[in-house]
Amino acid sequence: MVKATIQEIMRRNYEEYERCHPLPGYVRKAARALINCRTAVLGGHVQACPEGDYERHWYNSCRHRICPQCHWLQLEAWLQKQSRNVLPCGHYHLIFTLPHELNDLWLLNVRAMTDLFFTCMRDTLFEFFLDPKHVGAKPAVIAALHTWTKTMLLHPHLHCLIADGGLEASQWIASKNGYLLPIRAVMAVFRGKFLNCLDRAVDKATITLPEEMSHQQFKNLKNKLGRVKWNVHIRERYDHGKGVLTYLARYLRGGAMSNRRIISSTEERITFMTRKEPLTLTFTEFIQRYLLHVPEPRTKVVRYYGLYAPTAKTELSLCRELLGADTVTEPDTVDWCRRW
Repeated sequence: MVKATIQEIMRRNYEEYERCHPLPGYVRKAARALINCRTAVLGGHVQACPEGDYERHWYNSCRHRICPQCHWLQLEAWLQKQSRNVLPCGHYHLIFTLPHELNDLWLLNVRAMTDLFFTCMRDTLFEFFLDPKHVGAKPAVIAALHTWTKTMLLHPHLHCLIADGGLEASQWIASKNGYLLPIRAVMAVFRGKFLNCLDRAVDKATITLPEEMSHQQFKNLKNKLGRVKWNVHIRERYDHGKGVLTYLARYLRGGAMSNRRIISSTEERITFMTRKEPLTLTFTEFIQRYLLHVPEPRTKVVRYYGLYAPTAKTELSLCRELLGADTVTEPDTVDWCRRW
């Protein structure tokens, strides 16, 4: 048994897997991009200093979102930009999770369920933040979608970075007594909003039910989920948001598995580290789980709301001024590659 990378596993086993399993076009394209990443198939470029004293030749990266070996530059650029934008105040880390009973609906309606998930989370947070009983101000939110567990099983949930306060009538309003929101009430409102919106979407046929699920079975499932607790958590308060930004960045690119977690592989099995202990899967199971989390093209897995929305730059600048921070400046972009 030897240690292998995701790319090596895919090169060795993907073609056989593809012959036996029907896959959407965008998933096949993602797999091919990963396999060809940093090979002659994608061409190459020259990295050189401006004075021409030194240069290096490299094969091009695929730059696909699931590739675990070529995402660092994009993540660093994202972190640099967001670190300049994030407000100099305390931030909270919130997590919204969908029940696993909705997994079949998610797989059949990934784009629609993703939009519904983000919308209901946003509406829930705005309802509480704008209420004077809680904060009474416009919030600042960055949310990132994460769809896998440590074992790469389907587990859709949103990680949210939320400023400890908001803007109201050109004044910065901090949360009261170091207490952000009542989590049980947030859970109940989010659950209600999501189930109501899901019910309407099914009635309008914008979300399709699995063939084996009748409308009555869907109604029964919705009623059942309306009576149980959903996993919504508010983590501890951070004195700044950069730590949570780094955490969110892990989910933007790189896929469901990193190369460093792979312990060993054979022609038939792959062993990798989970949260508690190593797990061994056949290559079919491994590839199936890995490709399950390829996002559909043009799906926005990170979204910005309130003061962090792209359309709220004026309000964000005002908040930074109220909190004693400098105006946001865009970082310079340096292009030091020549294609060949």
